[in-house]
Amino acid sequence: MLTEKPTVRVIGTGGSIAGIGPDRMDFILYPELGNHITIKQSLDRVPEIQEIADVRSEDLVSVGSTAIGAAEWLNLAQRINEIFQDEPDVAGVAITHGTATLEETSYFLHLTVKSPKPVVITGAMRPPTALSTDADINLLDAVRTAACPDSAGLGVLTVLNNEIQCGRDVTKASTFRVETFRPNELGFLGYADSDGKVVFYRAPLRRHTSNTPFMVDSITDLPRVDIVYSYAGADGLLVDAVRNNRSDGLVLAGFGGGTFPPAVIDAAVKLVDDGIPVVLSTRSTAGRVVTTPMKDKQGFIVSDNLLPQKARVLLMLGLTISKDRHELQQMFYDY
Repeated sequence: MLTEKPTVRVIGTGGSIAGIGPDRMDFILYPELGNHITIKQSLDRVPEIQEIADVRSEDLVSVGSTAIGAAEWLNLAQRINEIFQDEPDVAGVAITHGTATLEETSYFLHLTVKSPKPVVITGAMRPPTALSTDADINLLDAVRTAACPDSAGLGVLTVLNNEIQCGRDVTKASTFRVETFRPNELGFLGYADSDGKVVFYRAPLRRHTSNTPFMVDSITDLPRVDIVYSYAGADGLLVDAVRNNRSDGLVLAGFGGGTFPPAVIDAAVKLVDDGIPVVLSTRSTAGRVVTTPMKDKQGFIVSDNLLPQKARVLLMLGLTISKDRHELQQMFYDY
């Protein structure tokens, strides 16, 4: 008896997974050339995908992910929500994306997609024109993960190098290696494995997707939030620039568990006094930033274990709901 294949929507946005290099030995020049194949052409390279799912594809944009920001996040979230609302037969959505900002797009969708159905993002570290490209297998793995019923209810997932990771926790850790995406110390969720099976061993506990208050379907832009990185001897110059710009929020990337050069903190306190939320995060790649009586007195928000770029995403969304420091702080504990 034939089993009906699940329907998977595949959305292309460009990136290395669609990049075109000058020859098979090019692994670095193709982003500067800026040429991309379409998502249909990517799918045509992997006819085995048609054995897994009934695929419907579309190109949303075709850019390197260095060119993706708030406008593209909103368009992508709105399109996914529209698909799930208008096409109830769709089992899941797979997205191709550049690796530079894939982790930020993943977390944004993790907070704003309003369906328990699987949303899976993939990319590639080597373009399809390069020798030993990972573009084809990553695309196949993304489609089969999006088609798998076990992927539902886990929030937005990423799949690269056969590893399934949580969109909240995943980060890019290596400049060129195919095993670049890692979840720091928390561990990835499972495999899209070599026997064709999608297997999970753990699930995210932080609230996501349908269990968040972030509704973006009618939003056309997001609050501006900047990141200032701390370094030995840093002063208040960059923090003052954010204050003078009247940005909507600031994320500070500090040392270790959330310490900063005195001049940086002095400048940041002035932002808080002006009513601009400031989130303290760390340039360390793992661990939490926790509050203290001094941080609380100064009016700062702490990022918990979110990396600076992830803390920025959450603060942008949080500011669409509230500017109250205590409400924003609770969001960092919840999401």
